[in-house]
Amino acid sequence: MYKIDFAKPVHAYFVGIGGISMSGLALILKDAGFTISGSDRSESELTEGLKAHGIPVFIGQRRENITPDIDVAILTAAIGTDNPEAVALREMNIPTLTRAQLLGQLMLNYRTPVAVSGTHGKTTTTSMISQILMDADLDPTLSVGGMLPSIGGNLRIGHSEYFVAEACEYTNSFLDFFPRIGLILNVEADHLDFFKDLEDIRHSFHRFALLLPEDGTLVIGASIPRYRELTEGVKGRILTFGPEPADEYGAPVDAYPEEITYDKLGCASFTAVCGSERMQVKLSVPGSHNILNALAAIACCRALGLTEEQILSGLAAFGGTDRRFQHKGSFAGVTVIDDYAHHPTEISATLAAASRVDHKRLFVVFQPHTYTRTKALLPEFAEALSAADRVVLADIYAAREKNTVGISSADLRDAIRARGKECEYFPSFEEIEDYFRKNCQEGDLLITMGAGDVYKIGEALLS
Repeated sequence: MYKIDFAKPVHAYFVGIGGISMSGLALILKDAGFTISGSDRSESELTEGLKAHGIPVFIGQRRENITPDIDVAILTAAIGTDNPEAVALREMNIPTLTRAQLLGQLMLNYRTPVAVSGTHGKTTTTSMISQILMDADLDPTLSVGGMLPSIGGNLRIGHSEYFVAEACEYTNSFLDFFPRIGLILNVEADHLDFFKDLEDIRHSFHRFALLLPEDGTLVIGASIPRYRELTEGVKGRILTFGPEPADEYGAPVDAYPEEITYDKLGCASFTAVCGSERMQVKLSVPGSHNILNALAAIACCRALGLTEEQILSGLAAFGGTDRRFQHKGSFAGVTVIDDYAHHPTEISATLAAASRVDHKRLFVVFQPHTYTRTKALLPEFAEALSAADRVVLADIYAAREKNTVGISSADLRDAIRARGKECEYFPSFEEIEDYFRKNCQEGDLLITMGAGDVYKIGEALLS
């Protein structure tokens, strides 16, 4: 594998530079003195932001974009071997790194790299830890998988020992990382276009846990079934967090909640019990799932040596990230919330949070994300979405896939209707917007939900 020498900056070219993580890595390297350029398939706020930092970005990936002065290229996971730029890089013998390999090499430049993994909650937990470190004036470098308002984007370049990043399991990319503090929030079936089954996924998370050094710490969710199988052989310290005082083995959990209450916006207050400590936590983000995210962040920050005062101050200041139960506004008295949930467990958590917000009826427009996920988890999607009063489905957002499994949103509609729930499917956003204008009434709550561009429906209604 090509090794970057950070003492000798070179020209790095990013294929797919407009991605949320790729754009952040490009800016980190630019700050370190590297010459950066790249390409993406379309313009976006991220590509415009890169141009504003003086980084040339080609829109459209073409062979002629690859020039001999490029020393190394970084490829996003969505780039296939037949991509014209990938072909040119091979023919010109220019070394390449994956996004994850570059992120792993970056971690080696920091004394305390923190990697947050799990099927759900990575962005929120990463952001909570980030907010705590920033409020404590510890000047961390941050790479977040979403837009964090307090840093004005997805990246913060600091100049301390702390580097905090998300660790995604897709294509086993997190196995290229070198964390000193590792978090495993939860482990469920997902990305089944890559993994064979849940046991295959668990095997990868176990390999991630084994990356930790002897002086490292693993923070792991005690509610993960058979979680000790994932910690077997871990060299460093193991801290657990969970909803109950004891785990399935009868052992005490290191961080758990007591005395939980919710305000009218669905935000929790609770006592975090951490050994002999009892912290009074007030969250500014809604949902019971954020209690567990906060407990993971607390356990992580205690392992980093932060004080109770620093932790509580940072959690109180954390107001969420974009597309995570984000209040977008209202039209005709209808409140619009946008959420990134694209897995049945995430949908259930989001709709449970919505149930604690004052409203008359709950409307959800859901845009399924990838054909393989929709096919593999169709019954679970139908069950989770049935918690809404009315469901509207958009076409499946293909992302990196082609429809080789013969699935459509009409299949999910039929599964939801079979459960006795009102559900409609419209192939265009315009039809969906028209449906909501005709059917939503004052006092209703509308959630635009999914990992694609479904948020545009809410923005169109608000405009």
